Amino acid sequence: MNHSELAVENFKRGYNCSQSVVVAFCDVTGMKPQYAARLSSSFGGGMGRMREVCGAVSGMLLVAGLLYGYGTPGDDESKRAHYKLVQELAGKFREREHSIVCRDILKNPPSDPNPTPRDAEFYQKRPCARLVALAAQILDDYIREHPIPD
Repeated sequence: MNHSELAVENFKRGYNCSQSVVVAFCDVTGMKPQYAARLSSSFGGGMGRMREVCGAVSGMLLVAGLLYGYGTPGDDESKRAHYKLVQELAGKFREREHSIVCRDILKNPPSDPNPTPRDAEFYQKRPCARLVALAAQILDDYIREHPIPD
């Protein structure tokens, strides 16, 4: 399955950036798409359109946590290893986009809770479809090189 293409399709269907990535990986995470969409719904527009961390990055890291995260309190070794993974994945995105912050990537759009209407102009001006594809590709590359633990 091409998760990058699926993430772009999801975005064009109306999912936010984070949802687009998380829902694209439901075949790998085993989550139902409706739960994946709800779990990641807060992170679009850089966290509720506050223009903080890019939603595509947040989605990528949510999936990384589901697949490779730790779940035992006090397991500092696993925590350290997972944070290293988070920094690696975010770093690969930053290498390509020069930032993981929505407002930097989009050149300071206003913070506004109202969704932007998605018309032809929106898709021409916004790099979001390309960004969800990039986040999905980074994660696919990592998964290919690092089998998912049981």
